[in-house]
Amino acid sequence: MKKCLDAVRSSSYLVAFSGAGMDTESHLPDFRGPEGLWKNHDPRTLASTRALYDNYSLFHEFYSYRIQCLKGARPHRGHEILADWERRGLLKAIITQNVSGLHREAGSANVIELHGNIRRIFCLECAREHHEDVFLDGGRCQCGGLLRPGVTLFGESLPSEAFYRADEELSKADMVLILGTSLEVYPAAQLPFMYPMKRAYVDLQAYADERIDFVIRQRIGAFLERALRYFEEES
Repeated sequence: MKKCLDAVRSSSYLVAFSGAGMDTESHLPDFRGPEGLWKNHDPRTLASTRALYDNYSLFHEFYSYRIQCLKGARPHRGHEILADWERRGLLKAIITQNVSGLHREAGSANVIELHGNIRRIFCLECAREHHEDVFLDGGRCQCGGLLRPGVTLFGESLPSEAFYRADEELSKADMVLILGTSLEVYPAAQLPFMYPMKRAYVDLQAYADERIDFVIRQRIGAFLERALRYFEEES
């Protein structure tokens, strides 16, 4: 742990790469895996272009539930520490697979949302943006088109601007903190391994990988609190 924290503190260009485990500490459900089944459906089939076009009512119900879950969620201490590190210049960027917007809510500014933002609602036909309440109420666009959240679905490409921004940040990084992701969702999962740098993987289910320098099986908030205390003691 000490070697990991010393590497974080001494890095000149630190980037964070976050996934679902970051948000579960804000009490948001993780829909991946068998334990994440929603009403006996695999959420991966619902978070898809096929569900959007072939079973819109179920697609709408699933994403309405996810948006409602967010209304009671708040950034946890880990989100706040990352935002503070960015303000102090220790952390340069956050690349996230999460669609919750909690990093921004915590005060982080340079956040790259690889999979979009669930609270951005737009029309399938004309792309006009709408308030999320219109979507939750089952409304349609003025043009008659169906509404959808601004997330990247299975069957869609990652937003090119977000991917290029993430690539640019990682090309400058000398260390990446991989926080709460299974590293199984591609192409996002390839990003932390595209350039030479030190890597720390923090997650309760973190696993060893020869490309990763530090594997920390711990809750993200607890790890970041420990890091914060260590930096303060050493300063």
